[in-house]
Amino acid sequence: MGGIVDFDVCFPSATADIRDMHLVSGVPVADLAAITHTESFPVLAEGEEASGLARRAASRLLDRLGTDRSAIREVIYAGSGEWDLPFWSPAARVADELGIRNAHCYEIGNFCNAGLTAIRLAADSSRPGAYALVLLGDRLSRMVDYGDPDSKALFNFGDAGAAVLLADDGCAFRVLHSAMRTDPHWSDYYHGEWRDGRVVIRRGEHRRGLATAYVENFTRLVGETLTVTGREIDEIAWFLINQGDKGMHERLLKTLGIPAERSVFNYGRLGHMGGADTLIALDDLMTEKKLREGDLVLLATSAMGFSWGVTALEYSG
Repeated sequence: MGGIVDFDVCFPSATADIRDMHLVSGVPVADLAAITHTESFPVLAEGEEASGLARRAASRLLDRLGTDRSAIREVIYAGSGEWDLPFWSPAARVADELGIRNAHCYEIGNFCNAGLTAIRLAADSSRPGAYALVLLGDRLSRMVDYGDPDSKALFNFGDAGAAVLLADDGCAFRVLHSAMRTDPHWSDYYHGEWRDGRVVIRRGEHRRGLATAYVENFTRLVGETLTVTGREIDEIAWFLINQGDKGMHERLLKTLGIPAERSVFNYGRLGHMGGADTLIALDDLMTEKKLREGDLVLLATSAMGFSWGVTALEYSG
């Protein structure tokens, strides 16, 4: 498999504030704070495009690396399928704006698991002398209806764009293995519906067991990943997970026997930033110089549908 040469993350220009959510929804501020764990976090401004964030992240990344655009042979845009425009290719638009002319451009829709799904596909198909560019861009905050108190569990949805460059060699992170699965039992638990000219997320009739399904599926995929890579649980240097539910995050670490100090918690400053969560956490580790050559890093991602994934990376320095 190939690996990640480098990546970049870009945040939007607006913020969501729980006091504003309270005024619209009627949900007490204290209850909202128990969900978001922060008073405000980045979201798309009115008219701001998710693909624009992904393009800015990609532009900074490619300029920083001095990447030859003609060597990029795949551009994959990953997200939930609710693009900035309907019947449209954000991958092709961003490629055009970046001056990429020799690539196959397409989209992958697997919600917040889409980015790592795209990275797995790009790493699997890597070949010498060619690059793949994975773009992450979603409009999660724009699909939340703050006027619906029953949707309050989604009020922590924020937005971020990201770009990841993959190649066969010269990688900062080698992709060792990727294990993913979907439990179709939960396929219709959340769904979109049209409301006042936009798509909003609605939860179906409440069913118990989803929190348990998260822990069970992640535990199963971690076990599979460690078996394939020939590693043990105590060899995991860092375990990074989508920042959707702090309680589930802590429960999973306890179940796996991974100390909280070997994970990253961004709940106090960010919301659930879609598929970019684990990349933001990985970037934090790099910025704080906490990674060491040979470190095994597991990225645990999840998505409506419901899908779960565990991707094993080895840091090359």
